[in-house]
This record gives sequence, structure tokens and C-alpha cells, in this order.
Amino acid sequence: MQAHTAGKWLGAVLFVLFVLPAGAFAAGADNPVPAIALIIDDLGNQRLPGKHAVLLPGPVACAFLPEGPFTRELARAAHARDKEVMLHLPMQASGPLQNTHGAGVLTLDMTRQQYLTTLERDLSAIPHVSGLNNHMGSLLTRHPGNMGWLMQALRERGNLFFIDSRTTRATVARRMAYEFGIPSSERNVFLDNEPEAPAIRQQFQRLLAIARRDGTALAIGHPYPATIEVLKEELQQLGRSGVRLVPVAQLIELQKDRQLAWQTSLSR
Repeated sequence: MQAHTAGKWLGAVLFVLFVLPAGAFAAGADNPVPAIALIIDDLGNQRLPGKHAVLLPGPVACAFLPEGPFTRELARAAHARDKEVMLHLPMQASGPLQNTHGAGVLTLDMTRQQYLTTLERDLSAIPHVSGLNNHMGSLLTRHPGNMGWLMQALRERGNLFFIDSRTTRATVARRMAYEFGIPSSERNVFLDNEPEAPAIRQQFQRLLAIARRDGTALAIGHPYPATIEVLKEELQQLGRSGVRLVPVAQLIELQKDRQLAWQTSLSR
């Protein structure tokens, strides 16, 4: 009977963690204000768009490609402005992009040693790195073995978080992060799949709606001119929306606190 009860409890916890949306816990009395986090991807290849991203107001995380010619310069500038610096880790995609291999990409056909050597080189390319998310990866992130190699390496470092960009519904990346004890979350909204201001603004409002419903929400955008302009406007008036912007690491902790509170209530 005890084993049966424990099995039901574990199944319920896994359901909440990996089936419900990230942050699917209503804001409680200890944290009444819904929270969002923002990541700007694909930084490092161009100086001026990167500078515009670094200058965005508030704790907007900046994710850098490992081989970008301006990655180190811009990562240091982001850190100087108290922004989280992330590795935007290239991973093998599926479909037409499957054989599009940029510098520093992790691929399915690598040996474990090749994979870990590439990962370490990519991490070393980012000054002040505090976390990472996947760049592409719709093929690699669906393979538990390769994601296990990644999470084992992150556990051995002991100081990085992981964000699943969710470039495929079949991703197992966050589940593997959970199994290895890596602080993690996942993308709720892509801001600029349509890089025009009205569409970006609509996606930002969708982000706020998810945060109000679930307590937290995370969006990923890119250094497009329209994205930067919309974010500058929206973030300056965010205080009037009843939602706050927090660093990615803090968003992960908020989600973790709610998960623990839910588990505690389940065990009563």
C-alpha cells in the first residue's frame, strides 16, 4: 500500500512538472505579483544590435553564440549592467536545417568525448556565463542520452542553469535537467517569430497573460529592431501592468518554490 501511494504521488509530481506549463502554479500570498523573465538570443554576431539588447531596461538576460566575433565584448558589457550572461548553445536541428552546422554545434553523431570537449569550449567562450539555452536543437533535444551528457556536465560544474528553448514538442531536455538536479525552466513564448511590431506586442501581451494565470512566464526574443523597440516601450510601463520582470535564475526559484508548496500540500 505504501509503495502504491508513493507511486501515485511521484506520478502526480511528474505530471505537474512536465505536462503542465512551466510556472503553472497560481501566485500565492508570499509572492502576489506575477513575474516574467526575458532572454534575448543570437547575440554576438553583430555589435550594434547586441548593444541595443544590452541597453534594454531591467534584468533582461543576454544569450550569446559561442563563436560570435563580438561575443566576449558584449558579454562583458551585459555583465557590467547586471544582466545575466548566457551561452546560446548550438545544437543540431531536424528537417532542412539538420546539416547546417555552425561553429560550436553539438551533433548527434559526436562521441561523448567530442561532445563534452565542444561543450567546454563553448562555455569557455562566454565571460561571466551563468546559464544556457539551446540554439536550434530540434533533433538533439529529443534524445535522452545526449541530453544526459549535457546535464551531467552541468552538474559537475555546479553553477549553471538550463533553459529549454522548446524548438520541438518532442524535447526531453527539461526532463533530463530535472533528473540530474539542474535548475531549469522552459520557454513559454517566442516574441518575434513574426518580427514586426504589432505581432511582437501581441506576443508580449500573451506573455503577461500567462504570467497572470500561472504566476510566472518566460519569453525568448531576438535583437531585431522591432523587438528592441517594443521591449523598450513595454518594459518602461511594465509597473502599471501588475507584472514584474525578474532575472531568469529568480524565475526558476519562484517556480521551484511553488512546486515544493504543491508537493507539501499533496503529502498532507
